[in-house]
Amino acid sequence: MAQLLPSEQNLVVSAEKVTVPNNYGEMLVGVLHRTSSSRLVILCHGFQSSKEDKSLLTLADALTKEGFSAFRFDFAGNGESDGIFQYGNYRKEAADLRAVIMYLSKQKYDVCAIVGHSKGGNAVLLYASIYGGIDTVINISGRFALERGIQGRLGKDFMQRIKTHGFIDVKNKSGKVEYRVTEESLLDRLSTDMRAACTCINKECRVLTVHGSADEIVPVEDAKEFAKLIPNHKLHIIKGANHNYTSHQIELASTVLDFLKHDHQAPSSSKPVISITSRL
Repeated sequence: MAQLLPSEQNLVVSAEKVTVPNNYGEMLVGVLHRTSSSRLVILCHGFQSSKEDKSLLTLADALTKEGFSAFRFDFAGNGESDGIFQYGNYRKEAADLRAVIMYLSKQKYDVCAIVGHSKGGNAVLLYASIYGGIDTVINISGRFALERGIQGRLGKDFMQRIKTHGFIDVKNKSGKVEYRVTEESLLDRLSTDMRAACTCINKECRVLTVHGSADEIVPVEDAKEFAKLIPNHKLHIIKGANHNYTSHQIELASTVLDFLKHDHQAPSSSKPVISITSRL
């Protein structure tokens, strides 16, 4: 069912809450920003986030002002969607994205690009490598080396502890359990090979990676690894931006829009294209 969001009526032609079934019987909840154009961009959130992420809201607003329709949604186990939150689920989230794309295509939308922030960046790249059929993919601060960044969340000797107990409960500073990491979900992450995924992306698919030079969660070196392996790729580094682009929302939106609007061929040189912006 579609539900009109009154607070957004003046921003776009309409903004509707939409539910989409995935292949596991779970309902995915999203917001469709409908303009007069059938060209639509899908926005995917990151780890422990939702469709209400500030960057996704900024991008949806910028896209509709440029005439694109947009759809931002919650992966299963996140936000308003059905399901249980899982630490891994990388390929399952790509499958969720597949369900969304198939649904919107049946509604006569032309899904011209998929955009993902952080873990959502992994989802859109995995989608391109597994399913294909998308002309433009934008990876914002996705992680290349998924074996890294685990100890910071799970602590030392995490593999030994999870094999002993079967799970690790991750707690916040007040001691409240935020989420549980099972051995299965940890192995899902460790078995997700972004290197192999990058090499499987069709060379006709245009890929942009955006990364902040001051990213405190995913090192900017990960972005450079994507640039080395994806055939038709542009790397754009926003100088001074952190992982969530807290002070660089305008630069992020303009970078994404420039890439979407600039329908150019892949560069003839085999060297990766890199650009850097700095906010004065």
